[in-house]
Amino acid sequence: MRFFLKALTKLPLPILYGLGFVAYCIVFHVMRWRRDRAEADVARAFPEKSAEERAAIVKQCYRNLADTIAEAMWGFGASAEAIKARVTFDDGGMIRRAIDQKQTILLLSAHHGNWEWLLLAAGANYPIPIDVVYQPQRFEPLDAFLREARCRFGGKLIPRKDFVYELLSHAGEPRAYALIADQTPRKQDPKYWTRFLRQDTAFFVGADKIARFLDSPAYFVSMTRVRRGHYVVKLDVLAEPPYENVDDLVIVERYARCLERAIIAHPADWLWLQKKWKYAKPAPGEDAYSGGVPARARL
Repeated sequence: MRFFLKALTKLPLPILYGLGFVAYCIVFHVMRWRRDRAEADVARAFPEKSAEERAAIVKQCYRNLADTIAEAMWGFGASAEAIKARVTFDDGGMIRRAIDQKQTILLLSAHHGNWEWLLLAAGANYPIPIDVVYQPQRFEPLDAFLREARCRFGGKLIPRKDFVYELLSHAGEPRAYALIADQTPRKQDPKYWTRFLRQDTAFFVGADKIARFLDSPAYFVSMTRVRRGHYVVKLDVLAEPPYENVDDLVIVERYARCLERAIIAHPADWLWLQKKWKYAKPAPGEDAYSGGVPARARL
């Protein structure tokens, strides 16, 4: 398995794009994998768009996913310079300033653009340890390959269950912690409810607590596809210390707003296949985080 995957990383990107197109045709046209769900979610998020426009978003989402997988395989074998040539950081110097000030920073991203290149590109560009929280794959050979490939330029993958231990182990050490935060919490997990793309939507809680514990700034990391295989990464400030007068759950609410704007601007670049709306919002009083939006959370 690992030999086969490593062999794929040696293929030129145009060939991988071709293989990805074949996979797209099978998944989208033949299997219709999750198409009904994706189409329904897009329709609820963009009722003002025509049926043709919504269909185009769904179709392009599948095409973009195929390209993302192809680019990921190529990136897992590419040099740091090759990655840097395809991913440009336009962060206003925020990360460099944090590094110079020996700050720990919290980066919140999403399944938007090419999330697989984010860690590789950040590791190739910035001299700071980057720890990424992830959910290990059940198939160990695949998980081992992904850990090795994703961390080639100095990043580190932390299993979700070990994250608190890692935080405590490296307390006081300047580093970056990164989370892809647009997934849906399990129904029994603590969560924060807010209006997102015209729907009641659950988000993970915890980013605010992490930022406060680390006394670190929190940034939203957006990734825009400027053309096939080329991206621009930008940062938006979600919150910065001191946090004494900052409401709880400010960061998660601002994250939702930043992500919503990014999706509205480039809807086909988001992973609509992830089934963001898995369950309905409970009645008032049944969920600890189902209340209103803190006033100071709004951007």
